[in-house]
Amino acid sequence: MAEAADFQGTSPSPARRWLRRTGALLAGAPLLAGILTLPTSMPSYASESSIAAEATGSRTVGISLTSLSPSVPSDGDTLTVSGRIVNNGKQAITAAHVGLRVGPTLNGRSAIDDAAKSNPYAGTEIGGKYVAEFAKLAPGISQPFSISVPVDKLDLGSDGVYQLGVTLTGRTSAAPYDQILGIQRTFLPWQPEAADTKSRTTYLWPLISTSHMTAETGSNEQQTPIFADDDALAAEISPGGRLERLLSLGKDLDITWVIDPDLLASVDAMTRSYRVQVNGSSRTTTAGTHQAVAGKWLSELEKAVEDEEVVALPFADPDLASLAHNGTAVTGSLSHLKDATTVAATTVESILHVIPSTDYAWPVNGAIDPSIVKVATSAGADTVLTRSDSLQESGALPYTPSAARPIGGGTTAVVADARLSTAFQGDMTVAGNSTLAVQRFLAQSLMLTQQAPDRQRSIVVAPQRMPTAGQAQTMAAALTALQDGNWSQSAELSAATKAEPDAGATTRVPAASAYPSSLRKQELPRAAFEQIQRTQKELDSFQVVLSNQSRVVTPFGRAMDRSMSTSWRGRAVEASAYRTGVERYLVGLTESVGLIEKSEAKLSGRSATIPITVQNNLVQGVDHLVLRLTSKQPSRLSIGDGVFEEQQVSVSGGHSQSVKFTTNAHANGRAAVVAQLYTQDGRAYGPAMTFDVKVTEITATVMLVIAGGVLLLVLAGFRMYTQRKREAVRRAAEGVGGPADGVPADGEAENAAATGSGDSPENGDGSEDGDGSESDTAAAQNSAAAKSGDGTVSGAPAEGGRVQAAPSEPGARAPEHPGDAPDTAPEITDPSGTGERVDR
Repeated sequence: MAEAADFQGTSPSPARRWLRRTGALLAGAPLLAGILTLPTSMPSYASESSIAAEATGSRTVGISLTSLSPSVPSDGDTLTVSGRIVNNGKQAITAAHVGLRVGPTLNGRSAIDDAAKSNPYAGTEIGGKYVAEFAKLAPGISQPFSISVPVDKLDLGSDGVYQLGVTLTGRTSAAPYDQILGIQRTFLPWQPEAADTKSRTTYLWPLISTSHMTAETGSNEQQTPIFADDDALAAEISPGGRLERLLSLGKDLDITWVIDPDLLASVDAMTRSYRVQVNGSSRTTTAGTHQAVAGKWLSELEKAVEDEEVVALPFADPDLASLAHNGTAVTGSLSHLKDATTVAATTVESILHVIPSTDYAWPVNGAIDPSIVKVATSAGADTVLTRSDSLQESGALPYTPSAARPIGGGTTAVVADARLSTAFQGDMTVAGNSTLAVQRFLAQSLMLTQQAPDRQRSIVVAPQRMPTAGQAQTMAAALTALQDGNWSQSAELSAATKAEPDAGATTRVPAASAYPSSLRKQELPRAAFEQIQRTQKELDSFQVVLSNQSRVVTPFGRAMDRSMSTSWRGRAVEASAYRTGVERYLVGLTESVGLIEKSEAKLSGRSATIPITVQNNLVQGVDHLVLRLTSKQPSRLSIGDGVFEEQQVSVSGGHSQSVKFTTNAHANGRAAVVAQLYTQDGRAYGPAMTFDVKVTEITATVMLVIAGGVLLLVLAGFRMYTQRKREAVRRAAEGVGGPADGVPADGEAENAAATGSGDSPENGDGSEDGDGSESDTAAAQNSAAAKSGDGTVSGAPAEGGRVQAAPSEPGARAPEHPGDAPDTAPEITDPSGTGERVDR
């Protein structure tokens, strides 16, 4: 009774069933329209080998079924079978007609498989007026047919799956008698009354696409996203596109939505301003124009999933098998799966406003081995979606068990039925393929229920990850017929997961050797995960210096999730190009912060400062950087007080900053210096910059040479003084220029020295210019020197040979004219100031 109570509310009401039937008919209209426009050629179901061989016997005429309605007939219904026929033989066929034949019921699911391949035909034609007649069929000409038969004329007995044959009977000139010249087989599920015990069917409805967004974003505040392309995604969500059909069909079905959050994030980004790369180049982009179609699709999806069960895959649908087989050997790879799982829930909730389940992991085609299960559950999922062709039954049970199986370690395997899950692969745009797939799906579902009619079981169907529009159309037609049938009820995935497992069901996970080699060949190689991890390490070093890390961490984190996507299977070249593009873009960003190259520096003093410039071409500022300057020859040139010195660096976006380091020279010559940026945890950031510093310090030898030169100047000045004094004495003795004793009076000499009157030799060679005499000038100088206190001459000759007297005591009078200051300053032995800049 408890289990029966669980069913209440899951069975659709009569009104809802009527709506679903109507929706299915409307949904099938485009497919039927496409069928009517099919070219008159050989039906696609015929194999190439049969076409190549001579068409004889029952292969003479090809028959394609374009529709069979209703797919699950009941009492009182009329079965209508429509299709096309084409004469593949070389002779015309006359007196032909198409008829229906009902064979015996099939016993077991394997019998359906056998009948679908090449089961010998059996059954009696329903003759009379329930045939389509053709007077003549010319070779190569395709013609339509349609036959309607009341169900009570089909002579159906007990419930079960019946073979339904569509045959063409006719004559040829070579065989002028009635014979079967063409056969097409399908299945007719028959259960007019509701079963006492019903199975519950969970159908997963995947919304998954390939990766479209890059790691790049605009430099504006909104970080405008940049797409590698947008036409492909826009085509998928536009009317008639793959994702649009999945959404339009799925909203009228009882399904469990399985969504890749990357798809939601991409479409959501398209609803606003975004850019698209031109010819795959990030340097040239153009404005995206598909905002309207993106907004419409996302709005309709939000309405469709309201109050429905939604399962969120890890972001970008990571390839779990590739990660398990090739990625776990690369340190840090599993962390990406954890991040992808964490961001999945927030992405779906923020965009669709529903809380999804993140408890499920879905390996490719449901194929598992112990390593895949271990990886799948490492990020928090406790349920693995597998398939019955991977977790094969031992044969102990005579029926298909419920989907849920405990496989140890607190992990549940939900085993999807392989026959039902693979029913819609192939080209479903061909009406003949679609019709056969629907009938086979329904036949397998009914046969599964009849295996153990007294047991209530939960059946899960997990179709291909990215169904085409034609496959989605066929899936919807089959699921609508199943949900309107009398043997199965709809159930959510969570209900199937919690269902009581069958005691005899297989719970042993297959060994790694059982993993399909065809799937292993499509996996991402180890080199892919090594490249992803290399990019992650680069990101780790880069983000610590940023003032706003989220602007870089978020887009690059999602890009690395996309690099591990399952959608890259079968597209190895495109996958490699995507990973390389992400890595190169990140390297370009890191190189936007670095040291400006410096040429050789010249140090002309004992100490000076060396400026090092850090440039930041990013939009945001960089902090937490340390600049270290190291001397490779500390005995010649030291930095600060030792071999190296470090300083904190902070540079605003779009600016550069010069950092000054104090240096001290100890010897002449070249000294190599290394500048290197580091993060605060001590990791080198960017390449080191090495340059030379040429030291030209003033040494003691140079000082002695300068002192010797000064001494020579003093001696030369003294010699000139004595020569002039002698000349003045001589002239005085001859009575030329003064008192009898030949020496000027004190007052006159002082006046002459102060006013500069009298004769003054301009060339310093003793020649006379003007009225005064050389002896007068010499006498005045002698008098000024005598008044200095010690009778000596201080300083060196001035311009033109003039000697200036300097005060010898603190109280002495300073020279009154600027020219009186000494020409040669005393030697400066103090170190140069720290503000001194070196020449570059």
